[in-house]
Amino acid sequence: MNTSMGKLLLAAGAWLAATSVFATEIVVIVNPKNPATRMFSEQAGQFFVGKSTLFTPVEHTDGPLRTEFYRKVLDKDTAQVKAIWSKLVFTGKATAPKELGSSAEVKKAVAADPNAIGYIEKSAADDTVKVILTIP
Repeated sequence: MNTSMGKLLLAAGAWLAATSVFATEIVVIVNPKNPATRMFSEQAGQFFVGKSTLFTPVEHTDGPLRTEFYRKVLDKDTAQVKAIWSKLVFTGKATAPKELGSSAEVKKAVAADPNAIGYIEKSAADDTVKVILTIP
C-alpha cells in the first residue's frame, strides 16, 4: 500500500514539474510616447508572429517567460513561432525580432524606441514604459 501511494505521489510530482506553471503576470509594454493605450491579446500577438508591422517586436530569448507568453497570447509553442519567423525571414517578408536576455533589457529597448513593443514580468514594469496589456 505504501509503495502504491509513493508511486502515485511521484507520478503527480513529475506531472507538475512537466507542466508549465508560471506564477508571474506578464505585461505587454510600449514606449510612453507611443499613442497606444490598450490592446487585446490577439492584437499584441500579431506583432510577435510578423502579421503586423505597426510596432517593432522586442523578444525575449528562450525561457519560461517567452514560453508562457506564446502559450497564453498565441496558443503556440516556441518551436511553432520560430518556424513562422524562419519562413518570413527566408522569403524576405520580414526581419526576425531582436532577442534580449532579460526583462530589464527588453524594457530598456522598448523605452528607447517609440515604435517598439515587448513583454516583461509585471513586477519589472515602471514609468520608463507604458503597459498596454496585462496577461494573467
